[in-house]
Amino acid sequence: MRMISWNVNGLRACVKKGFEKIFYDLDADFFCLQETKLQAGQIQLDLPGYFQFWNYAEKKGYSGTAIFTRHEPMSVRYGLGISEHDTEGRAITLEYPDFFLVCVYVPNAQDGLRRLDYRMSWEDAFRDYVVGLDAVKPVFICGDMNVAHEEIDLKNPGPNRGNAGFSDEERGKMTELLAAGFTDTFRHLYPDQKDAYSWWSFRAAARERNVGWRIDYFLCSNRAAEKIDKAYICPEIFGSDHCPVGLDILW
Repeated sequence: MRMISWNVNGLRACVKKGFEKIFYDLDADFFCLQETKLQAGQIQLDLPGYFQFWNYAEKKGYSGTAIFTRHEPMSVRYGLGISEHDTEGRAITLEYPDFFLVCVYVPNAQDGLRRLDYRMSWEDAFRDYVVGLDAVKPVFICGDMNVAHEEIDLKNPGPNRGNAGFSDEERGKMTELLAAGFTDTFRHLYPDQKDAYSWWSFRAAARERNVGWRIDYFLCSNRAAEKIDKAYICPEIFGSDHCPVGLDILW
C-alpha cells in the first residue's frame, strides 16, 4: 500500500505544472496534499477511482489540506476538534479498520518566530490528538511539519539555529511527539543519510545546489514500524518548492 504526501504550495499553480501526470505516475493508494491554497469550488479535479476529502482555510488563498484515496474510509474528521485550531484547514483524519491516516500542515513559526507561541500551543494540541488516536489503533501521520528535527535534516544547521523551522522550541516539540509513541519512518530506515531534503528556498538556486531542509514527514505509531516497506523522498519531481515524500507499507 502506497502513501504519498506533498506540499504543493498552491494546487492551482501546481496543476499548471503537471500535477495530474505526477499524481498518476506515483500511483498511490493515498495522496495527501498540504498548502492547497484554495476554497471549495475553485478547482475541479477528475480523478477516477479516488475519493476526495478537502479541508479549506477560512482565509482565502491560504493553507488547506486534501486527501485523495482509493479506499473509502469508515469516518472522516476535519481539524483537531478545537475551534481555535480549526480555522486554517490544517488537518484531515481518515479512519480505517486497522489504522488512522492523518494529513497535517503544521503552522509556520514565521520570520522572527512571531507565531511561535501559537505554534507551541498547536503542537501540544496536535500531540494530544494523535496520542488519543493511537490509543485506539495505529496511526500514520504525514505532511509538512515545518521543522528540521536534527542537524542532519538541513544543509546549513549552524546559520539557521534559532530560525523558524530550526528553533530549539520547534525541534523540541518534534522530539516530544516522537517520544509519545511515534517513529520517523525515513530516519528509521536511513538514520545516517545526509543531503536528503524535501524543501528548498526559491532563492540563490538552492534546489539546484541541494541546499535544502527535510521538513516533510511520514510518522507512524511505533507498533506499526514493522509494516514499513519503503520510505523515500522524490527530489526529481518539481511543481512546488517542496517535493513529494512517500511511504510504502505492508498492509
